[in-house]
Amino acid sequence: MLRISSLFSNFRRLRLPVILAAITALIVAACNPANFRTEAAETKPLILSILSDPKTFNYALSQESPNIFPYTFLGLTTQNPITGEIEPELAESWKVSDDGLRFVFTLRDSLKWSDGKPLTADDVAFTYNGIYFNKEIPTDTKDAFKIGESGQLPKVRKLGDREVEFTLPEPFRPFLQNMGTPILPAHALRESVETKDSEGKPLFLQKWSVDTPVDEIVTNGPYKLGRYNTTQRVVFESNPYYWKKDKPLIKKVNWEIVESQDTSLLQFRSGSLDYIGVTPDYFSLLKKEEKRGNFKIENGGPATGTSFVFFNLNKGSRNGKPLVDPIKSKWFNNKEFRQAVAYAIDRQTMINNTFQGLGQTQDSPISVQSPYYLSPEKGLKVYDYNLDKARELLKKAGFKSDSQGQLLDRDGNRVRFTLLTNSGNKIREAMGAQIKSDLSKIGIQVDFTPLAWNTYLDKISNSLDFEMALLGLTGGLEPNDGANVWKPEGGLHMFNQKPQAGQKPIEGWEVEPWEKEIARLYVKATQELDEEKVKEIYGETQKITQENLPFIYLVNPLSLGAIRNNIQGTKFNAIGGAFWNIEEVKITKE
Repeated sequence: MLRISSLFSNFRRLRLPVILAAITALIVAACNPANFRTEAAETKPLILSILSDPKTFNYALSQESPNIFPYTFLGLTTQNPITGEIEPELAESWKVSDDGLRFVFTLRDSLKWSDGKPLTADDVAFTYNGIYFNKEIPTDTKDAFKIGESGQLPKVRKLGDREVEFTLPEPFRPFLQNMGTPILPAHALRESVETKDSEGKPLFLQKWSVDTPVDEIVTNGPYKLGRYNTTQRVVFESNPYYWKKDKPLIKKVNWEIVESQDTSLLQFRSGSLDYIGVTPDYFSLLKKEEKRGNFKIENGGPATGTSFVFFNLNKGSRNGKPLVDPIKSKWFNNKEFRQAVAYAIDRQTMINNTFQGLGQTQDSPISVQSPYYLSPEKGLKVYDYNLDKARELLKKAGFKSDSQGQLLDRDGNRVRFTLLTNSGNKIREAMGAQIKSDLSKIGIQVDFTPLAWNTYLDKISNSLDFEMALLGLTGGLEPNDGANVWKPEGGLHMFNQKPQAGQKPIEGWEVEPWEKEIARLYVKATQELDEEKVKEIYGETQKITQENLPFIYLVNPLSLGAIRNNIQGTKFNAIGGAFWNIEEVKITKE
């Protein structure tokens, strides 16, 4: 499952298939320098920062990144971001039947939750049957496990305290990778799943909100929550029952909530911080200060996530009111209009100016590191800057310019719409400003409006009150992690969002044939075991997305991070980021 990314960054911990590397949240540090001088190295906290408060402590209901889950929850397996291999995690081993339909996992001996209670096969069966596969619980995790055209889910059965069986209806290629999905505690959550509120909905939908006392959040990862102060910080403390004995080496991690990248940069340059995700506008300055500042900038190569703008293509209504002005909806749902907009965005200038040359144009929803990525050299359509081509497409679609150069539709309506993104992200704010300028050259007026992160998320995922948005998604090696994006019923099918469980219904929601075809191909790719055929299938999906442009892809930046020299044991790369192996990282004496 992919997640919405709040900004460009390089923090990753590949413990969950849904937390895949890319352009996710910028992690930086904020701490009193005196603390570093007086504390013993082994007791120093690792101090990082995030741009906004967590939205939930409930993994099943989370859609955004950053979030607490890479530190706090583990699955049965994990994927090594360097080798790409699936490795044991909570499960010490597994057996697969000859037909590939039956998997039996054996849990490690004497596993415990952070509150000391045993972690058993009961928890595994409950996690999948009671939460992820529960029709009453709206979780994007379900999308990654739907198998075949009918979308059947695996059957999960406890065989013994340490053994659990998964039976599939048909072969499902990404199954083992999906087993990195977190296991949740039955003893802490079962009652909330089985108890209904006054509207008949499970109390689980209200469980583990950010208002929950942190000692009620029961974890199985290297850390548990120690404290959360709204708008200030999240404190992680080592889990005394973590299955890796004597780990993590760093006993406390603080996330300072710093709502300004400029403030984070100042804190890092003061010499008191541990890490900062390096955005292009900071690179030259920080590069000059590496030696004096006692840090090193790591380059993980191209980031794995995506950045894009997209129109609200939803033709539906709520309570009789169209989600999108019908006049504008007609523009947005015109393929030639979307293609014209793509040609009118000068992505190379965006790279040169906003990204300081530290990036490349992006044309695919699939990460360049993935073996299934289709390059332009192999037939992927691209939209290099071309105003003549943009004007030609607009004319073909019935648009024309008035005497003042303003773009009008065939009925004489001026083409004007609002572009949203999240405030506080300087890179996205600069990108939005350029898009506004670029589209003015073909007569389109864009009202660019950055919003607070949680307000922005509500508009694009709940109220659907938006026209055009600038956003990013996490990425990774396996395209099926994007099933929640490309299946029309998926929780991140944001360009034409179907209402999720618990949301107000939408009348007149329509799915285009090309949307259905992408979804069909994603299913087919999970059924196919021949890798060359899988590449062909995913290649076709990329061609369809680039022809129809539900997302207009922009820039793929380099994955860069500045790490203080006394932080040892990191294995920085684009997929894993800086702290994917957090339990092995240590702070040494300066």
